[in-house]
Amino acid sequence: MLNPAVPGFHPDPSVVRVGDDYYLACSSFEYFPGIPLFHSTDAEHWTPIGHVVTRPGQLAIEDVPTGGGAWAPTIRFHDGLFHLTVADAMGRGGLIFTATDPAGRWSDGVVMVGADGIDHDIAWDADGTCYVTYSGLLLTGPDFGTHLGIQQVRMDPATGQALEEPRSLWSGTGLKFPEAPHLYEIDGTWYLMIAEGGTERGHGVSIARGPSPEGPFEGAPVNPVYSHRSTSHPVQNAGHGDLVRTDDGWRMLLLGTRPGGMSQMFAPLGRETFATRVQWVGGWPVVERLTLTPDLPPVEVRTTFDQPLGLEWLTIRDAERSWLTRADGRLVITAPDDAPPVAMDAARPHFLGRRQEHLTSRCTVRVDARSGTGGLSVRYDERHHYDIEVSSGTLRARVRLDQIEQTWEVPVPDGPVELWIATTPVVPAAEVDMPDLATCDLVRLGHGSGADAVEVAVVDGRYLTSDVTSSFTGRVTGMYAATGTVAFDTYVYEGHDV
Repeated sequence: MLNPAVPGFHPDPSVVRVGDDYYLACSSFEYFPGIPLFHSTDAEHWTPIGHVVTRPGQLAIEDVPTGGGAWAPTIRFHDGLFHLTVADAMGRGGLIFTATDPAGRWSDGVVMVGADGIDHDIAWDADGTCYVTYSGLLLTGPDFGTHLGIQQVRMDPATGQALEEPRSLWSGTGLKFPEAPHLYEIDGTWYLMIAEGGTERGHGVSIARGPSPEGPFEGAPVNPVYSHRSTSHPVQNAGHGDLVRTDDGWRMLLLGTRPGGMSQMFAPLGRETFATRVQWVGGWPVVERLTLTPDLPPVEVRTTFDQPLGLEWLTIRDAERSWLTRADGRLVITAPDDAPPVAMDAARPHFLGRRQEHLTSRCTVRVDARSGTGGLSVRYDERHHYDIEVSSGTLRARVRLDQIEQTWEVPVPDGPVELWIATTPVVPAAEVDMPDLATCDLVRLGHGSGADAVEVAVVDGRYLTSDVTSSFTGRVTGMYAATGTVAFDTYVYEGHDV
């Protein structure tokens, strides 16, 4: 199996097969466009085909806190229609989107009423009764933060109205935070698969079975049926799985992280999507231990801005993008009038970025800031980012760690400047220029190319990881404007995992 199946910040995978095609959806949190979608013909090699959320109003991401937004979609196909359930956490709430073509236009989303929680799954029995099963974490009202375990209702998916009061289902083996339920009918038996143990190092997949969608469910003799907890496996936090049947057997798509450092402590790319094979023994799934694919070729993506933006480009809590324009084949970003002193501290900065998908990476762009201030930033959230920006002959590298800020300044000539941000993993056995081998990588900020390249700052990368920021996302690197208008051309992303 190819692993990672979908690299970089692509957590909470859900997969469905329709004919000879497979479709995969992932969480996107506060980023826009939201809920990325992928297509495959072999359930192994995945190609991006679009997003569910492509216009304002489908998600209420404009004001969600960090970590809010689109959580844990489930994608299914029923009666000629694709259905996707998702929690717009701290936004609209639980939603059902529909489409006839997953690459095409999705509906505005129906708000679910009577199914308060997250990680909603949707399934139908043979009679066409629709069941929504979910993790009962309350995110509104006076009971905010209360967890009711795995819940279920029968629902009218056209209106989003629950047709009964929620019932409690099997909620795992007693480990913390039962979540990510998926309900399947397999050869006449109903299976309820969940995640438990928390989405951190204790994460795992557990399963139960019963005679109907409502249970009662009995847990597998050995649960969790899949976990990497307390191992030195290069992929940690493995869990939140979804099952799909292929022509040559069953597969599980699940999330995991690739933490680095001497003690596997820090995961710079956040939660990614991985895949493995599943066999059925005695009516229970036996999940093959996943392995990382060695010797994957390096990737180089060169973007010029004389064409429409590709699917990989993201903004933060902003579906309008009115501040993005083009002129003379360049991308022009206009800064907001109310930008804070440090532009990337804003909840909705004028920023356009793409996910870091490789442990070794380099992002380069040519910046013309003669009419403003702007540059490159690698971001986890508005309180944790590293920036390199230029204005009026001065180049500034910056580290923002919550309430701590450090800057370096060097002069540069007026006119366009090539800026770059590079990441290099720290290998304990290798000689490195930073003595603390507990960290995962080094982030380098600089300008110029070839013999004229100047490294302005080298920064510990552990502070831009999910383990430090407590965010559910991953690194996103891109362009921003802090004042005035700034023009960018020829953005190059290079990455490999050697």
